[in-house]
Amino acid sequence: MAEAARTANERYGAVDILIANAGIAWPDTGGEEMADEVWLKVLDVDLNGAYWSCREFAKPMLARGRGSIVTLGSMSGLISNRPQRQVHYNTAKAAVHHMTRSLAAEWAERGVRVNCVAPTYVDTIMSRGGFSEASLMPVWMDMTPMKRVARPDEIASPILFLASDASSAMTGSVVVVDCGYTSW
Repeated sequence: MAEAARTANERYGAVDILIANAGIAWPDTGGEEMADEVWLKVLDVDLNGAYWSCREFAKPMLARGRGSIVTLGSMSGLISNRPQRQVHYNTAKAAVHHMTRSLAAEWAERGVRVNCVAPTYVDTIMSRGGFSEASLMPVWMDMTPMKRVARPDEIASPILFLASDASSAMTGSVVVVDCGYTSW
């Protein structure tokens, strides 16, 4: 990640915005059955990938005294999804939320803001497999007051807001975009 940050800053000039979006999941694996390799892989991608991106891209931002980082958590970092069992994904995304708050507190006085967007189920390649599962989608929609999944542009809009100066007084925030899922 250090090489990617160095290359991006050299090639494109000072990188002042980072969107740290990393996520994989293997749903429906009970915690008591989960193989160590699966647990470690999900945490490695979802948490460590986000952290390493933040760390390396923040170094030049901190040196310049300016930057905005937006991490991608999940509503799954706030709740335990059902009916699928995914303790690894939920744990990783909850950790991303807390990592965001921790980095925000550390870097605020040095001019770098760190915020998070926590989406619901979004119409993406990663989620579409679950949409066709008869055991999942009806439960998800029953739990969602708006009775729909989010579109990618509906997640991009709050990311853009948090990355921009329009949110200049915000750091350490976790903005939930969940079609009402966590309202119950």
